Amino acid sequence: MVYPRRFARTRPTGHVSKTVKLQVSPKSPLIECRLVDYSAGGACLELNGQVKLPERFDMFYGTTKKRCRVVWSRGIRLGVCF
Repeated sequence: MVYPRRFARTRPTGHVSKTVKLQVSPKSPLIECRLVDYSAGGACLELNGQVKLPERFDMFYGTTKKRCRVVWSRGIRLGVCF
C-alpha cells in the first residue's frame, strides 16, 4: 500500500548548490554532504564516507538554516525532518 506524502516535494529554482553544510555543535567544523532530495518537511542527504552524526544538528543550505532531526539512515544516506 502506498501512502500519500505529507508534503509535496519541491525543487528550488535558479542556481542552487547541491552541497549542504552540517554543523553538529557551535564549535565543531562544518561537514559537507550532498543534497539528494528537499521538501518542506525534510530532506535526504548523502554523506561523504562514514560520518557519525548525532540525532539533532543544524543544516545550512544556501542562505537557509534548518534545525534537523534524523528520521532514518541507510548506508551513507539519511533522511532528516525540519
